Parts: sequence; structure tokens; C-alpha cells
Amino acid sequence: MKIDVSPTFEELSEKAAALVETAATAKPDLLLCAATGGSPTGLYKRMAAAAEAYQQLRVIKLDEWGGLPLSHPATCESYLRQHLLEPLTVSDERYAGFNSQSEDPESECGRMSDWLADNGPIDVCILGLGMNGHLGLNEPSESLQPRAHLATLSDESRQHDMLKDIEGGIAVGLTLGMAELFNSKTIILLVNGAHKSDIFASLLKAEISTSLPASLLWLHPDVQCFCDREAMAKS
Repeated sequence: MKIDVSPTFEELSEKAAALVETAATAKPDLLLCAATGGSPTGLYKRMAAAAEAYQQLRVIKLDEWGGLPLSHPATCESYLRQHLLEPLTVSDERYAGFNSQSEDPESECGRMSDWLADNGPIDVCILGLGMNGHLGLNEPSESLQPRAHLATLSDESRQHDMLKDIEGGIAVGLTLGMAELFNSKTIILLVNGAHKSDIFASLLKAEISTSLPASLLWLHPDVQCFCDREAMAKS
């Protein structure tokens, strides 16, 4: 894993955007796995400003909260449509995402795995670092799932900022699995803010364990980690 420390969130976003644009220039129909949340927002803003570079971009959604209508503002779907899909005019033919209200979530996960098997591998995978070290919704556990699956959310995930206004909360999510993420040619890990400094310090110890899923990134041949000084405060 290559660690690149920037003084600000804006600068780390700019560096990540330059890497993605270079990859898209080399492969116009690049398949991007897109995370949601605060960390990738600056990256997506810069991608939108250079939309001409992404006319053939394909996108697969990393994960989704289970049970919410896709139109709900708290869904990953709504976030991606606002920050990435609509600014870059990514058509439905070039986008794959979990249906959060599928009557058969396991089959829905199978559909996503099959789509990725037919259309992948992922060229560039955008990831954030969960407060408990999760990747997507691959939560800390004694074992991790290789393929897309229905995940029981940890306490930390249920307290995610995206869910703060959801009455009754969300108990499950749909997510790509660890093998699918690790088949990515390049992984970009974005870590920003003082609130991530404790878990980031744990990651930087490079002690690999399924109790810290992000630690497995040390095993991948091409992980570019862009962080800011606040995230590095305890490292």
C-alpha cells in the first residue's frame, strides 16, 4: 500500500482525481467501483468538472443500505446519482447497482456478482475506511465473504451519518465481497478527518486480520491510499 499524505482534504481529492482521470484516458470504458459517504465527495466533484474524460465510464455501486426505497435521500443510490451518475451522464446501460428493496436479497447479490463476472474486473475501486475498519459493508468478523452478500450491519455502521435521520435504523446492507474488491486492478483508499485517526492508526500497523477488514489491503499489489494530515494525527 502506498500512503500519500496531503495537508488538506481538497488536495487529497485532487490527487485521487488525477489518478482516476489518467486511468480513464488509458481505458475510456473503465469500470469504476464507487463508494459513498464523505470521503469520495471531493473526488467525484473533480470528476464532474472533467466530465468529457468520462464519456464511456462504467460504474458499479459498492454497497447499499437494505430496505430503503432507492429514491430515499439516505441511500447510496441517491448519493451516487447526485454526485457521480448524473454529473457524468452515466446511462443505465453503463451502471450496475444493488436494488435495496429486492424481495430476494440473496438473489439480488447473486445478480450483482454475475454482472461483475461478465463485465469486470473492476479497473479502479474507490473505497473509504469505515470507523470499525470495514470495506464496503464487509464488517469485522472471524471470516469474510468473497462474493456479494447480505450483511448484518455492525453498531458502527448503523450509526453512519447517512442513516442518522432514519427512524428505527437499518439492520442490513448489500455489498460486494472481498474477493470481488481484491480482483480490482487498482484500489484507491480515501481517508480524511480527525475522526478517522484512531482506525487509520490501527490500519497503518500493517497487522492483517479479518477483525480489521481494511488491513487485508496490505496484500493487494496496487493500493493507493490518499489521506490528510488530520487522519494521520495518531500515526
